[in-house]
Amino acid sequence: MFRGATNINLDSKGRLAVPIRYRDLLIEEAQGHMVCTIDLHHPCLLLYPLSQWEVIEQKLSRLSSMNPAERRVQRLLLGHASECQMDGAGRLLITATLRQHAGLHKQVMLVGQFNKFELWDEETWYQQVREDIEAEQSATEIPSERLQDLSL
Repeated sequence: MFRGATNINLDSKGRLAVPIRYRDLLIEEAQGHMVCTIDLHHPCLLLYPLSQWEVIEQKLSRLSSMNPAERRVQRLLLGHASECQMDGAGRLLITATLRQHAGLHKQVMLVGQFNKFELWDEETWYQQVREDIEAEQSATEIPSERLQDLSL
């Protein structure tokens, strides 16, 4: 399980060093094989251990290519999916196309989200956090049952 937000640097080649606390788990779970794709709703990337991505691929394969909305999701997620292998120094290369899509620059945020990571441009991440907090503080809708059951 991945949790927490970590500030990391992209080097000039577009590589990021996976924080040490995740490396052993990623090697154990996926031999360092990862898949990176776009997020459909936010300006960030999704980074999955290969074993977790294969679950997503199975779900995507069950969607109908004849349904325009389902085909669109398949096209966007699979079409942008890029395999990346953690090197001996614990680095992952994020393709230029994916970096451009998410507006990634030198400073990025690696954000744990249970079975995957989100990868954000640092400035965009902090702006999103501010917007999310503001939205929560001014929310007028009734929370879903799942949120009502969430006791912190």
